[in-house]
Amino acid sequence: MIQRVFFPYFQSSPRRGRYSELNSMAVLETIARLERRILERFPESGLAQVCHDFLEQAHVQEGLARKLQNPVWALRIASFIAGTMLMGLFIWALVQVLNTFSHRVEGVSELLQAAESAINELIFLGLALYFLMNLEQRLKRQQALSALHRLRSIAHIVDMHQLTKDPAAVLANQLHTTQNSPERTLNRKQLTRYLDYCSELLALVSKIAALFAQNMEDPIVLSAVNDLESLTQGLASKIWQKIMILDLAEPENQA
Repeated sequence: MIQRVFFPYFQSSPRRGRYSELNSMAVLETIARLERRILERFPESGLAQVCHDFLEQAHVQEGLARKLQNPVWALRIASFIAGTMLMGLFIWALVQVLNTFSHRVEGVSELLQAAESAINELIFLGLALYFLMNLEQRLKRQQALSALHRLRSIAHIVDMHQLTKDPAAVLANQLHTTQNSPERTLNRKQLTRYLDYCSELLALVSKIAALFAQNMEDPIVLSAVNDLESLTQGLASKIWQKIMILDLAEPENQA
């Protein structure tokens, strides 16, 4: 516990096994394969472009997640030098006070005043040291939260692409359409596969986000990753409700 609080840069990580962590390259390959699958079935769909853009973004976020797990030595050395200078300045001021101290009544009064000032300075010194020690963590946190925000936007875009994919419109033999009704060209099998691709995309969005949780131990980042996973699970559950409706309507013809 002492080492974790006072020496956060010297912690050793346990050895990770082959199946105890996400393989980022395998996740990226899965996204690329999903893009090819979508292009084979729906080459003109907007979902294929969404998956393509997501693949490009996933490469960027994977590189960032891998980068954030490495120490920023320049920042750590600068923080260490600044902290050492602050401690040296405090010690020098304390020595000066002790050298000028006398046992007369005036000296005791001056010492008490100096002690009060020293306590205030010590508090500010502690805050400055705390700021320097956590500067790297805050910078990494800001980058990770910005990346997670982009992934959250992608999840909502995927959800937008399935909003008009209504199973009732496909299953109904006679459906009155209006002038502003969305164009529905997918049959039952195609719609099931389209919705399945949407759910896979959402799952892969959460897996890219999980790379940040895997490489960082920041509680705020972990909370943001959990929130994004809850979002994708909630969106995927709506999609699977539609898939179940199609599945129960014609279970024997599903691909």
